[in-house]
Amino acid sequence: MWRPRALLTSRATSWAIGQMRRENASVQGMARQLGCAWRTLWRAVKPILEAAADDEARFAGVTSLGVDEHIWHHVSTKPVDQGGRGPKEFTGMVDLTRDKDGHVRARLLDLVPGRSGEAYKTWLRDRGDRFRKGIEIATLDPFHGYKNAIDDQLEDAVAVLDAFHIVKLGTAAVDEVRRRVQQDIHGHRGRRDDPLYRIRNLLRAGQEHLTDRQKTRLETAFTADDRHVEVEVAWRCAQQLRSVYHQSCHADGRRVAEKILATFPSCLIPEIARLGRTLNQWRDAFLGYFTTGGANNGGTESINGLIELARRVARGFRDPDNYRLRMLLIGGGLRL
Repeated sequence: MWRPRALLTSRATSWAIGQMRRENASVQGMARQLGCAWRTLWRAVKPILEAAADDEARFAGVTSLGVDEHIWHHVSTKPVDQGGRGPKEFTGMVDLTRDKDGHVRARLLDLVPGRSGEAYKTWLRDRGDRFRKGIEIATLDPFHGYKNAIDDQLEDAVAVLDAFHIVKLGTAAVDEVRRRVQQDIHGHRGRRDDPLYRIRNLLRAGQEHLTDRQKTRLETAFTADDRHVEVEVAWRCAQQLRSVYHQSCHADGRRVAEKILATFPSCLIPEIARLGRTLNQWRDAFLGYFTTGGANNGGTESINGLIELARRVARGFRDPDNYRLRMLLIGGGLRL
C-alpha cells in the first residue's frame, strides 16, 4: 500500500512515543530536540496512538475495575467548536486486576468527558456483555452516580467503597464537630490561642502515629473545658472507623465495621449520627472491602497522580482528544 512520504522516520516517532510514555516528556520539548515543529511531531505520533486506542483487545482480561474523576482544565466549559474546552471533568476507568502474585498493576483503560453516572454507564454499555460479565469487583468513591451505573451495568460485580474516602468522611465529621463547639463556646472561628484550634491538625492524624507529647496535647485540650467532650467522643469515633482497616484480619475488621453501622446512627452528636446514616446508605459497598480481600481504589488514585504530573509538565492541554490519547499512553492503557 502506498503511503505519503513521512516527515519523521519511524525510529524518531518510536523514540518520541517512548519518551512520552516513560519519561513524561512534552511534545514541544521533544520537537525541539528533533529539530521540527510541534505539529510535525504530533502528526506522526497521533495516528499510532489512535490506532492503539481503537483496539478493543486492550480491554480483555479485566476483572477488577476502578473509577474516579479529575479536573483537566480550568477555563471555559463552552463546547470546543465555540472556543471552549468542554466539561472540566474527565471520568477515568482503571484496570485494577491482580496478577498471579496478587499485585495490582493499575493501568488506565479510558477517559470520557464529564462526571456523571450516565457517562460511566454509557462507557460500560459500549464495552459489551463479555466485558461487563467479566468484572467481579468495582471500586469507587462515595458518589451515587457511579454506584447507580455499577448497579445498572455490573449486576454480578461487588461494589467496594474506597477505604481512603471512608476514613476521610470520619475525619471531616470530627472537623465539623470541632468547628461547631468552637463557635458555640467562643462565638467566633478558631484563633491561635484557642485550645481546640491548636489541636486541629492532631485530630486528623491516626492515633497510632501520635507521639507521647502529641497525646498529652490532645488530652490537655479535651479536659480544658467540659464542653470539649463532644470533640473527644467524635475523635474516638473517627479512630474506631479508621481501625476497621488496621485489624489483624478482614473478619475482625468486618466485626468492627458492623458495630459502627449499628451504633453511629444513634449517637447524640449530630455529625457522628449523620456519618452513621451515610455509612449505612453505603453498607454493602462499605462491607465489600472485607469480602474482596481488601479491594480499594488506590490504583486509580495512583493513575490520577500520573495524570497530574503529565499536566504540569505540559503546562495544560487544549484539545480533549489529544489529552485522552496522551493520558492513555502515560497510564499504560495502550498496547504498543
